[in-house]
Amino acid sequence: MKRFHVHLHVDDLSANIGFYSRLFACEPARVESDYAKWMLDDPPVNFAISTRGNTQGVDHFGIQADSADELAALKSRANAAALSLQDQGETACCYARSEKYWITDPQGLAWEHFHTLGTIPVFGESHGTATGQPQTPACCPPAATARVKTQAPAPAGCCVPNPNSASPCC
Repeated sequence: MKRFHVHLHVDDLSANIGFYSRLFACEPARVESDYAKWMLDDPPVNFAISTRGNTQGVDHFGIQADSADELAALKSRANAAALSLQDQGETACCYARSEKYWITDPQGLAWEHFHTLGTIPVFGESHGTATGQPQTPACCPPAATARVKTQAPAPAGCCVPNPNSASPCC
């Protein structure tokens, strides 16, 4: 079995151990004074965090569910753990139509949980037009604009607002 590996640099190890233990519904397999690691089977991930980095990074992470039932189970687990969700419902982003929601961890890194429903011929659309809600970019994680403004410019791509574009997201 192959595992996806992620390593994050965090500013508060204890707060992040608490958050990720709730998100993954299990305790770390290993904890050191500056490090913690979860060896998850579902999804297969070797996920590590440490305080050894100079700056925190990463735009966002995601877990793609194979079915609506799997997405509902992820959402139920997040709700049971009292994690704050930003539910976008059905959205169009990155040439796909998906059902998705976001969770943001203690240092502002966004996690996208989604189930792909089909493909679309455009990069993305604004969320909220059909419901009468204010339009928000469907393919940007929560607070993405604030993070981009405070960090060095990021390359154009999915989920990175482009101030030179007429599109609200790209």
